[in-house]
Amino acid sequence: MNYGMLWFDNDSKSDITHKVQKAADYYQKKYRQVPNLCLVNPAMLDKDRPNTGKVAVETSPQIQPNHFWIGCRTDL
Repeated sequence: MNYGMLWFDNDSKSDITHKVQKAADYYQKKYRQVPNLCLVNPAMLDKDRPNTGKVAVETSPQIQPNHFWIGCRTDL
């Protein structure tokens, strides 16, 4: 990822799709740019990737649980 924002969401009532969308909406409002990548801890994903529209969701063991590194990657 070229640049991004760290987002924390530990709401146990929301699924990961909703959490990524909420982070993407905030990112777009704050930076006036649509994010295209979100990195999450591998333990946060089931076998299937969430359907988050234009935001690709990938895993990284460097991301702590309940944290989302969301932003833009130019090589997508």
